[in-house]
Amino acid sequence: MTPSTARIAFASFIGTAIEFYDFYIYGLAVAMVIGPVFFPGSDPEAQALNAFLTFGIAFLARPLGALLFGHFGDRIGRKTTLVASLLVMGVSTTLIGVLPGHDLIGWAAPALLCLLRFGQGIGLGGEWGGAALLAAEYAPAGKRGWFGMFPQLGPPVGFLCATGSFLLLSQLLDDAQFRAWGWRIPFLASAALVIVGLYVRLKLTETPVFAKAMQSQQPARLPLAQLLAHHAAPLLLGALAMVVCYALFYISTVFSLSYGVATLGIPRPQFLAMLCVAVVFMAAATPLSAWAGDRYGRRPVLLIAGSAAFLSGFLLAPMLGSGSPWQITAFLSIELFLMGASFAPMGALLPELFPTAVRYTGAGAAYNLGGILGASLAPFIAQKLVLHGGLAWVGGYISAAAAISLLAVLIMRETRDRELA
Repeated sequence: MTPSTARIAFASFIGTAIEFYDFYIYGLAVAMVIGPVFFPGSDPEAQALNAFLTFGIAFLARPLGALLFGHFGDRIGRKTTLVASLLVMGVSTTLIGVLPGHDLIGWAAPALLCLLRFGQGIGLGGEWGGAALLAAEYAPAGKRGWFGMFPQLGPPVGFLCATGSFLLLSQLLDDAQFRAWGWRIPFLASAALVIVGLYVRLKLTETPVFAKAMQSQQPARLPLAQLLAHHAAPLLLGALAMVVCYALFYISTVFSLSYGVATLGIPRPQFLAMLCVAVVFMAAATPLSAWAGDRYGRRPVLLIAGSAAFLSGFLLAPMLGSGSPWQITAFLSIELFLMGASFAPMGALLPELFPTAVRYTGAGAAYNLGGILGASLAPFIAQKLVLHGGLAWVGGYISAAAAISLLAVLIMRETRDRELA
């Protein structure tokens, strides 16, 4: 039996929503509490830099997760691999919620934190590629961009849930309670969400494109070797096209939250509320961009969004540096709208770059290699840039990331009309 289109859409959405919720609660915790809890012996600036470094560890792990889960996803199927990736992410996140701080176990606390953060990266590295393939390989003709939108809706919804949970805690707890134990609650809540995701995923059947391919040919023995030997160019171009998405998102959320609270003196609950408003614009841009990708092609949409992102880098210093909540909210909304516009077509474009035999490995690897280039050190670099050059340099970082992605998209060929089977 073929699952209904609604179930496929929900299954591709729910997993990415849960896994990005897990990923984002760590990013928000980095900006608020990870430094004092796990690196208490240093000054505030060093605490922030150390916390941002732990944030980057998961991005280094994500390509490894993409290759690990991609290998089995291309050999044994999408369904089983998606269940495993959700479990790895959920267990790692829940354990962070019960991990003692530096005051109880000393140096072991940051060491274990880095290990669990690595586990988060492994899980998320395997998640997105499988979810995108689940949607794309079930999509009817002419609707691949629209179906590929559903895993892309996971990040804004996951971020909204993550931000909303910390915002609620900020209203209910004082700073001492939040730092002592309150920040752990969103991590522990992940366990319940994972159970829901597993239930949905276990009800799925294998995608028809993969099932048909397995009837006509043997799976690749080493999908990675085949990918590198025959599809290195689309792998590199796909990764570079993703850079602007990551830079827009993590500069606008993790770095801006840290800067707004620590430097501008904006109360944490107020800044979290501003981010909740801004991420709605990201969610709104996602279906619009996906529809336009099916109508006009992936490249035109990405070129327009990337050009606007390049120009938006010049807005960072005057708007974020103004200290005005209205201007900052407007800036965050612009950046996250552009992030949604450049991110949505990727749910279709990256799977379209690769044949079935290496599609899971290729799409996941491109997506997560882009994360290393665009996001792994983005908050850390932004923190360094603002200390030594000011906010204008951080804006230049966004513009440079956009230029890299624009060049990659210009080199690519249009993929909208390619057959996946």
